Amino acid sequence: PHTKEELEKKGTIPTVKISGSRINQFLRQPDPKVAAVLLFGPDQGLVREWAEELVLTVVDDPADPFRVSVFTGADIKADPPCLVDEAAQLSMTGGRRVIWVHEATDGLSRIFESFFDNTGHDNLVIVEAGTLSPQSSLRKLFEKSSHGVSIGCYEDDAMELEAVVRETLGRHGLSPTAEARDYLVENLGSDRRVTRSELEKLALYALSGTANRDGAGSARGIGGSNGSNGRANPVGLEDVIACIGDSSAMSLDSIAYATASGDSRALDRAFERALMEGTSPIGILRAVGRHLQRIQMALGLVDGGATSDKAMAGLRPQVIFKFKSEFQTQMKHWQKNRLADALELITEAEIDCKTTGFPAQAGCHRALIRIAQAARTR
Repeated sequence: PHTKEELEKKGTIPTVKISGSRINQFLRQPDPKVAAVLLFGPDQGLVREWAEELVLTVVDDPADPFRVSVFTGADIKADPPCLVDEAAQLSMTGGRRVIWVHEATDGLSRIFESFFDNTGHDNLVIVEAGTLSPQSSLRKLFEKSSHGVSIGCYEDDAMELEAVVRETLGRHGLSPTAEARDYLVENLGSDRRVTRSELEKLALYALSGTANRDGAGSARGIGGSNGSNGRANPVGLEDVIACIGDSSAMSLDSIAYATASGDSRALDRAFERALMEGTSPIGILRAVGRHLQRIQMALGLVDGGATSDKAMAGLRPQVIFKFKSEFQTQMKHWQKNRLADALELITEAEIDCKTTGFPAQAGCHRALIRIAQAARTR
């Protein structure tokens, strides 16, 4: 089975090692021997982004009705022969075709087993699925087949997210300041499509003439081109907060602060909002874990002789103004040993979400409630 960490070690095709960079190479130029690609995982935005990249390796227009056929898993299950039939069908306008399957589940395993037994066609089947455990029959089938590839789509880590931030803003001639970059990396990343959307919104805001031009060094009114010195125009922290302050990033902040403050009602409200915005339970757990680690780091600075104000100022990204008072209060109420226990609970909850089959939303919420209860114990 392929976890994110195993992709570099084992590759997406058995006996072929594919590192992270080679995965990107595969997405740009798939092996012609591959008849079907399974994209699965908790980051559904990344699943869709990579699926779209694969479609564009075959056709110029994903909306071309003659060369792209789109089905749901339910469609395939209701008419099993249609998968093989579509894969064998020639395009009326010439060229290869794409069969694009959304919402696939293990219920399609036998149908795809028959497909692999009868493959040999020139067309490409792209399959999107949600989170599949290592025991998933569909995932195992794609991993074992010499004509299939299985690629896990997991939430961006800090390094990957920083690259997405730089690349997306860079297309508009923009570059985030260090504080803005740190804030974006801290608060985005649970879903690649949401991340891209927020960054595009930030770019439009920075280019619209509404961003500040004070000490944050914004990109106001620059029309999308680099500055006169040929350098990318900076986007500051104030621009980021003004633009995405009401977005999913702030929902994660609200969950983290409510949890660490022991405010169960605020936690429930923010938790429901984050789920409605498409944030994954694992993304929520990681956001709360990062927040607890920041409290831990601040307490370490205080132990070294810093005041609480200087300790907060020493964090990267810095605590934004609206949360400073609450963060300072949390520093007073949390001890290092209790923080360690809470972080262990976060780790255990993430493992359970990935391995036990217990509903991830329920497991995540239960862990946060337990931490909130601990926060109320002085």
